[in-house]
Amino acid sequence: MGGWLLRYEGFDPAAERLREALCAVGNGRFVTRAAAPERRADAVHYPGTYAAGVFNRLTDQVAGQRVENESVVNLPDWQSLTFRIDDGEWLDLRRVAVSGYVQELDLRRGVLTRRFRMTDPAGRRTTVAQRRLVSMADPYLAVLETTVVAEDWSGRLTVRSGLDGRVENRGVPRYAGLRSRHLVPERACVPDGADGVLGLVVETSTSRTRIGLAARHRVTVDGRLAEPATAPVAVPDSAAVDLTVELAAGGRATVEKTVALCTSRDHALAEPGDAAREQVGAAGDVEQLLGRHVLAWRRLWNRCDVEIDGSPRAALVLRLHVFHLLQTLSPHSADLDVGIPARGLHGEAYRGHVFWDEVFVLPFLSMRLPEVARAALLYRWRRLPQARAAARACGRRGAMYPWQSGSTGREESQALHLNPRSGHWVPDHSHLQRHIGLAVAYNAWRYYEATADLDFLAGHGAEVIVEVATFFADLATYDRADDRYTIAGVMGPDEYHDALPGSSEPGLADNAYTNVMAAWVLARAADCLDVLPPTRRQELLDELGVGPRDLVRWEHVSRKLRLCWHDDGVLGQFRGYEQLAEFDWAGYRERYGDLSRLDRILEAEGDSTNRYRLSKQADVLMLFQLLTADEFYAVLDRLGYAHDRQTIPRTVRYHLDRTCHGSTLSRVVHAWVLARSNRRRAWDYWLQALESDVADVQGGTTGEGIHLGAMAGTVDLLTRGFTGLETRGDVLGVDPCLPEGLRRLRFRLTYRGQPDLAVTITPTTLTIGGDARTDVLPLRVRDAEHRFDPRGGVRVELHRHGSEHPEHPEHPEHPAAGVQGPPPR
Repeated sequence: MGGWLLRYEGFDPAAERLREALCAVGNGRFVTRAAAPERRADAVHYPGTYAAGVFNRLTDQVAGQRVENESVVNLPDWQSLTFRIDDGEWLDLRRVAVSGYVQELDLRRGVLTRRFRMTDPAGRRTTVAQRRLVSMADPYLAVLETTVVAEDWSGRLTVRSGLDGRVENRGVPRYAGLRSRHLVPERACVPDGADGVLGLVVETSTSRTRIGLAARHRVTVDGRLAEPATAPVAVPDSAAVDLTVELAAGGRATVEKTVALCTSRDHALAEPGDAAREQVGAAGDVEQLLGRHVLAWRRLWNRCDVEIDGSPRAALVLRLHVFHLLQTLSPHSADLDVGIPARGLHGEAYRGHVFWDEVFVLPFLSMRLPEVARAALLYRWRRLPQARAAARACGRRGAMYPWQSGSTGREESQALHLNPRSGHWVPDHSHLQRHIGLAVAYNAWRYYEATADLDFLAGHGAEVIVEVATFFADLATYDRADDRYTIAGVMGPDEYHDALPGSSEPGLADNAYTNVMAAWVLARAADCLDVLPPTRRQELLDELGVGPRDLVRWEHVSRKLRLCWHDDGVLGQFRGYEQLAEFDWAGYRERYGDLSRLDRILEAEGDSTNRYRLSKQADVLMLFQLLTADEFYAVLDRLGYAHDRQTIPRTVRYHLDRTCHGSTLSRVVHAWVLARSNRRRAWDYWLQALESDVADVQGGTTGEGIHLGAMAGTVDLLTRGFTGLETRGDVLGVDPCLPEGLRRLRFRLTYRGQPDLAVTITPTTLTIGGDARTDVLPLRVRDAEHRFDPRGGVRVELHRHGSEHPEHPEHPEHPAAGVQGPPPR
């Protein structure tokens, strides 16, 4: 591994699915897995191309129930390309001797290369080199270039290139047995001598999205343009052609395949098949396309690169995470009505659905590509009608966002899920994670704080925040005896608890994360209305039917929501959590080793995670990732709960070691909450989170799609968590606290219209410089106020934080237990 190159040596069938996901190339509009072009889907390879927002719905019978699933669609395989010598077998690495196999992803340029030497059964030695890209400059175009060198033979080389429409959604073993055919072929066109372009048009079976592809070929032999013999190939539901040339010993043939992919969701295009043909016809040659593509990536890296001086592997994997974030969400995404898929556009896990992972993704985008972050928030705003309808269906006002969202914004969460350990279909109550709406509102407000985009807030964001606040105010029920409001029938982020033991109904009461964030959002909704111009404020209230009585209720609920405390002052996860049994961690680790999927282990034993004090992922601790210490204590003050300097550390200590990290997001949160008090342990957690996908720590899940939230979370932790970067209160705040493993950190950000602020942090200095803008910005470095002129920059000497106690993350000198921000007042 180098600073910009992700390199794999040797062909390893067992690791192929992982490499296909990690080496995928894309541009925010569509992404293509790094599958071997000569292979169709089998036990080793899985070609996959996914376009943002292209979903389809299929219905199955599962365990006696009718189950309807909407899935991101695996589109026709545009890479399909193989070759043979004379009348020999088509390329199959399992049937030849392979040496020098290298696969290399150039993150700086967004180019994937593949090289190997093969000796076939006839003893002929051939060298093959391929490079491919999905253009970041021309969002409809992709390129596959293949060079074949006849080392010691002469003869006929036939290259078969196609647009394979026979693909299905079969990338996740757990979905086996369910319907998987989403595409209906419409027409296939093979070269007719006029323009030599392959064409294929398909349509999704229920959503009726049309997808058009066109492929153009250019062949050179020994560097000179050749006119190969062409012959159409009859392949069902596909378009394919054979291109044949003669090679002398030592000769070299290169086939350039340029492909356009268009859909009926694209703007300013007519029929997708015709549009694809037009796009590929107007495209330049491969070198021109490559030059434009590399320039587009250079612009993105100028804004988004995060450099660290420390572990070379960590530096590379960090860039890999930024790379896949930008391939999923780029400036091309800003022109699309799409959300942030939890598994990127890299596979079919979670069916391509949108969860709450955006809470880990948007902070990075808001301060580098705010137009992309804004577009992702508009995805949520456009689905307010569905969220309102969902709230009305359960007898509530406001907007209730779904835990899993797809094309329309309706609830896409499954009613059943398969436990592969037991083979049982188990009820899935994850739709009770009502806190997703709180994350949507949180994201909208944080975006406004970072950008000061009042137009967004007035036109879209305030409507989302107010409707979410209205829902949670209505969801809360008042208990006169305790003078407290309860929110019941929900789940928190910890998906290992969906009911109390023995309960006949799913759902929990007074989940701490949900109630604290509800109180925070209700208070921010009032702040949001205060920010709006008076006329717009009144218009919005009138449009939403929010009156003075509603505002009074917001205030009352935000001050009276119930939190549940253990006897020792620990904030409990939900009402009744303290009465659950302690779990035998040591015994189960000895029996099973990896406990990340305790739910499956216990269900197979006839037991349930509901019985124990444990968590799949950080739940209460998520509060200290989203809220600063000041903000959290302000919520406690608002709710009237006493606290001291031990409240956060005590709560962190209790929950920290009761988490089995069944989610890749969990270690990101644990690193965050320890980033101040125990930097050594926080750094270890960060390194573990960094390895989640590249090392496939969950044992095969990365091959089904990257974990975008975890990837973005590792970047966000560096640029905000260890730096103490805040955008609250019209001041850019920085409070660095670098771990020992990080000698220097460099990145750029955009803050409230001021682009290209260059930030460099070492253990002893902070330097911020800008460009030609003349705005003077207020800057707070720890407790010192500065006036920052971006034309000149500022350098601040940093004094070391107080003593650190690695063995005592709860030490009272660190009351926030890793939360950025000053100690509570």
